[in-house]
Amino acid sequence: MAQLTVAVAGAGIAGLTLAAALCRNGIDCHVYEQAERLAEVGAGVQVAPNATRLLRRLGLADRLSAVAVAPEAIEARRWDDGALLRRTPLGDLCRRRFGAPYYTLHRADLHDALLSLVPPDRVHLGARGVAVTQDAGAARLRMADGAEIAADLVVGADGIHSVVREHLVTDRPRYSGHTIYRGLVPAEKVPHLVAEPRVRLWFGPERHCVCYPVSSGEQVSFGATVPASDWREESWSARGDVADLAAAYRGWHADVAELIGAAETVGRWALHDRESIDRLGAGRVAVIGDAAHPMLPFQAQGANQAVEDAVVLALCLFGVDPEGGLDALGAALRRYERIRLPRTTRIQRQSRDSVKTFHQAHGDAETRRDTARDSSVLDDHRWLFEYDAEQAAMTSGS
Repeated sequence: MAQLTVAVAGAGIAGLTLAAALCRNGIDCHVYEQAERLAEVGAGVQVAPNATRLLRRLGLADRLSAVAVAPEAIEARRWDDGALLRRTPLGDLCRRRFGAPYYTLHRADLHDALLSLVPPDRVHLGARGVAVTQDAGAARLRMADGAEIAADLVVGADGIHSVVREHLVTDRPRYSGHTIYRGLVPAEKVPHLVAEPRVRLWFGPERHCVCYPVSSGEQVSFGATVPASDWREESWSARGDVADLAAAYRGWHADVAELIGAAETVGRWALHDRESIDRLGAGRVAVIGDAAHPMLPFQAQGANQAVEDAVVLALCLFGVDPEGGLDALGAALRRYERIRLPRTTRIQRQSRDSVKTFHQAHGDAETRRDTARDSSVLDDHRWLFEYDAEQAAMTSGS
């Protein structure tokens, strides 16, 4: 049987996970990344059991445990007095309940780990895709330099501004009205925030702040949202002003002020998502990760869902005979779509709805949030954390 060929646009978490999963399944793939060098931004990422179990199966158990932190809990607190609103236990309890850990990581550590699974000659840098075409015989990714990459399948893992997505649907990113400042501070500057590793959130009027340890506990990653009607910059390299951030959080709890004050530099990103779409592939083209379902970060599931997408798509493609034409490939993509769309659509919408919960203003709405039934029991996250994307793909049928 001939070997299926796959061209992946984008070497972020989604693209590299897909490449690793395809290589594991013996599928020929190449990854094309517009950046001249691979360097993930200085920010953290939360990787829940639904993704860590998949990454461990890919062969990253030891590598991730060496650099990750397994927080003991997620704590939500009031913005002004720091009163505890709810606590979700994690740590060993989470590992026992779901068979996989909850990790907090520096994004660069996760990126490097994934890169180690992909043969170096399969990752091509300085290769920016600008358009996709397809016919009965092949899909083609046209590059900025005029070259064309032909493959049986082109997969867009090229983010919220995906060129590949444009081949499937005509839509635009939706600005949330918020920006987020992200930064890293040495743990030694905020020792009380790392004494017991936790994910800490402070909810307040029109904004919230989250922090957690990364880099084996040596650094603390934080993100702090600020409403802004006039900031639309999405570049991961955009710089923010620490003084502006401090001013935006004036009057908040002392832990928040200390955290922001310990930062020497911050990045600033406008937060966008897109409306849900009803297809993730057509013909010889498919999308994964932010190219498929860009999410606001308020459920901390963007990277996790990208990992799930990649593993499911790789399994759906396993055994597809390229000589079977579009019928065989189309069946694989419909299976991928059927498995992924209900879950990613739900999480995408919940991420958008979380803005209302996190950012309640003063008054009755804030009181209702702060006195609501405690939903911090770990089993309340069962639908999210227990989900096994690999198992779902293996039992879904054709």
